[in-house]
Amino acid sequence: MLLLICLCGATYSAVIERPLKEIDFYQLYNVADPEASISLRSKRSTLDRIADHGYPVEHHHVITEDGYVVGVFRIPYSHKLQNQNEVRPIVLIQHGLMSCSDAWILGGPDDALPYLLADAGYDVWLGNGRGNTYSRNHTTRSTKHPDFWKFSWHEIAYYDIAAMIDYALSTENGLQQKEESIHYVGHSQGTTVFFTLMSMRPEYNKKIRTAHMFAPVAIMKNMENRLVRALSPYLGYHNVYSSLFGSQEFIPGNGFLLSLFFNTCEPDLWARPVCLRAMDSLYANGRVNITAMPEGMATHPAGCSTNQILHYMQENQSGHFRQYDYGKAKNLKIYGSEQPPDYPVELITSAVHLWYSDNDDMAAVEDVETIAKRLPNVFMHHMEDPLWDHADYALNWEIRELVNEPVIAIMEAYEMGLSQV
Repeated sequence: MLLLICLCGATYSAVIERPLKEIDFYQLYNVADPEASISLRSKRSTLDRIADHGYPVEHHHVITEDGYVVGVFRIPYSHKLQNQNEVRPIVLIQHGLMSCSDAWILGGPDDALPYLLADAGYDVWLGNGRGNTYSRNHTTRSTKHPDFWKFSWHEIAYYDIAAMIDYALSTENGLQQKEESIHYVGHSQGTTVFFTLMSMRPEYNKKIRTAHMFAPVAIMKNMENRLVRALSPYLGYHNVYSSLFGSQEFIPGNGFLLSLFFNTCEPDLWARPVCLRAMDSLYANGRVNITAMPEGMATHPAGCSTNQILHYMQENQSGHFRQYDYGKAKNLKIYGSEQPPDYPVELITSAVHLWYSDNDDMAAVEDVETIAKRLPNVFMHHMEDPLWDHADYALNWEIRELVNEPVIAIMEAYEMGLSQV
């Protein structure tokens, strides 16, 4: 923050009479004299980061039924196995709120789930919901169009996840063969959208082999996150506050600031020591992969619509897992009732594995157990570590042993025709 304040002060003194919108920050800080400038390097994408570790990687653009273009990254096979000519089971991995595909590869090739899956012989797809860093396009409108941001995680589920599943299944996978179903892994909002899609379009259950929900978020009645509990009484209803906050980009994309964060935390760049000292002070308990944290800081937050946040606030206030609340008048037009209907999770017939913990302030044990009772085909995986929290699924030092390898073992059991455990 001190670095950011200093940079802002320097910028203001240099252009004191010019409106901010006319300032070219890159030109100011990338001048000819290297001793008088701060040189900002372009941000690396998920593709760049995966390729740096030697894995084959592809960037796909998937068009949804309602015209959004979502970015999906693929590790088609393992360079270690050279199994590109073999049929490989498909796995789709979906990120949480204000996150993106970069979150899944933070741990590197020795620990991160996508790399481990690829090395186990899987065809790995990393999704990105509409509105984040890699999904800011539409077939007919730009991000500046007032309607672009009129979506919640309901639309991400109903359109984006469905499109990703269908696209992955339609893509040739070894010997020109196409698969009929996939494995799915989601974290936080990545679990919410799975529950939503499989409830609203139950035909997609046939396309799921196993589903793994890390920190499952559906019912939020008992969640303990202080910020949500403080704001949801104001934003968790259709009122003037939510109307002012809704249908906007949350944390608007600012190329200069995003590049600044990237350059602060990327290896071998000029401000890396600042980021490392911040990580050491914030995460000194030895539980977090300090090597992974800077990459997380360099790529997050990845952006979203404010409606996604409002929808979660509504869930907290209502105690229900239900569709978006537009207010009584609009609800009557859309749903035929003054209150939005609950998602019929009883229609989720696919095998759902819930991974949850006692110390998760976003996914309370009571709420996880409540939704589990409504799922016809559910398997519970309680994390024994009493300190395991919401972010540990990506950043804990023991993520490979405690989560990733057990998940892969369950997928392998399915592929060998063994019963679910």
